[in-house]
Amino acid sequence: MDIETKSRNKDKDLDIEDSRAPLISHLIELRDRLKWAVVFFFMAFCLCYYFATDIYNFLVSPLYDIYIEKGIENPRMIYTALTEAFFTFLKVSFYGALFISFPVIALQIYKFAAPGLYKNEKKAFLPFLIATPILFGAGAALVYYFIFPLAWRFFLGFQTNAIESGMAIELEAKVNEYLSLVLKLMFAFGLAFQIPVALTLLSRAGLVNSDDLKKRRKYAIVIAFLVAAILTPPDLISQIGLGIPIIILFEISILLAKVFEKRKDKLKKKNNIKKNIGETDYNE
Repeated sequence: MDIETKSRNKDKDLDIEDSRAPLISHLIELRDRLKWAVVFFFMAFCLCYYFATDIYNFLVSPLYDIYIEKGIENPRMIYTALTEAFFTFLKVSFYGALFISFPVIALQIYKFAAPGLYKNEKKAFLPFLIATPILFGAGAALVYYFIFPLAWRFFLGFQTNAIESGMAIELEAKVNEYLSLVLKLMFAFGLAFQIPVALTLLSRAGLVNSDDLKKRRKYAIVIAFLVAAILTPPDLISQIGLGIPIIILFEISILLAKVFEKRKDKLKKKNNIKKNIGETDYNE
């Protein structure tokens, strides 16, 4: 083997080592970010499990208030499997911890990705990172304070006593089924409230624009109510309660896309003016 071949092989080995070094450093950083996210989630889970009964009582409160309003004494919920209540509280703790720790998890993901982003990309991405949990909380609050009272009052209207029908029809709500329904609705509304974030990001990336969104408005209305029909129980209150906010959020997304498009056009004009001035100075 000649000296030139040896030198070439040595250079290849050095290139491989150089490529390995950044990969290892990225994996170490990813491990550290995941470690902090998991630690915070575990702490939040322990905290939520400690207060699991209080959290569950908070979620049951809309149903309890309607029971009291209807004059039903000593309302109760039941569980039919030996482990049902335990796993229900675990589920409450898990979703509570996920909600609490999401900002920290999202921040760790952002910090991991930030070194690879340009300065303007960091500025563009950060507001959406802040808006995501706020909008999710707004969606969950809407379903809790507005949809739940209406829906639960509607469903409890099917109860009858023995005097009216000869045989009483009473609700015996199961703890696990009630929690599953509540979480399904809260997450459906929370995710629906992410529409402005998703569409605005797509607009900033140049994948959609406000004119395209306007043209597809009629399709968006149909899709909004289809999604509402799939994600919510088969009652008009929940479906309309989710469908109308989706349409409103779609309209807000169009406005936001238009605002960012105007800003982009202004920035392009400024850059063109600077470029023209620079070319003029050069020619002179």
